Amino acid sequence: MPKKTTSEIIKMDNVCFNLDNKQILKDLSLSVNRGDKILIKGKSGAGKTTVFRSILGFQPISSGTILFKGEGLNSELVWNIRKKVAYVSQECDIGEGIVIDMIKEMFSYRSTASKFDNKKLLSMFAELSLSESILHKKFEFLSGGEKQRLAIIISILTQKDIFFLDEVTSDLDSTLKKKVVDIFYSNPQWTIISISHDPEWVRQDVNIFDFEKLQEGE
Repeated sequence: MPKKTTSEIIKMDNVCFNLDNKQILKDLSLSVNRGDKILIKGKSGAGKTTVFRSILGFQPISSGTILFKGEGLNSELVWNIRKKVAYVSQECDIGEGIVIDMIKEMFSYRSTASKFDNKKLLSMFAELSLSESILHKKFEFLSGGEKQRLAIIISILTQKDIFFLDEVTSDLDSTLKKKVVDIFYSNPQWTIISISHDPEWVRQDVNIFDFEKLQEGE
């Protein structure tokens, strides 16, 4: 009998996470289907980033279950998830040294070598108002907004279709915030889970997951 196909990519069921005897997540249930656009909201310390880190295997959960495409997390699956998901964290610490050298190194590995598109890179630089001169500067000397845009561009160039985005527009002005959101929401094939306080991520067809209401039991 052929295996039943499903559009569900991620399923979290009654997930709890404790850290230093403090409960960070309690009875969290979340289902993510292919192409979903989901916004996670909530105050700092509510456990939003922990959701990403748990799915990626960086932080083990205390109880509950996490399934990725119907399979429970294990060391082999976690490795595959990390290869399938583009994770852009709020710190944007994606490397160091001259930007163009850093990018070339990122795309020198077997899994990414065929995906680099210099024309697409320069096109996205123009779209997000980044000067090409940044390519010849040291990454660590860029501004917060420049680092965010560069991390976003690199994540898209990897040609993955599942994105975990953690406050990736926090250092951008409102015009650039809207441009970034438009890019991510315009592709119906991309599955987007974003964490943000920016109102630009709130759209009519976006599922909003409010952690504050969850904690209140709503």
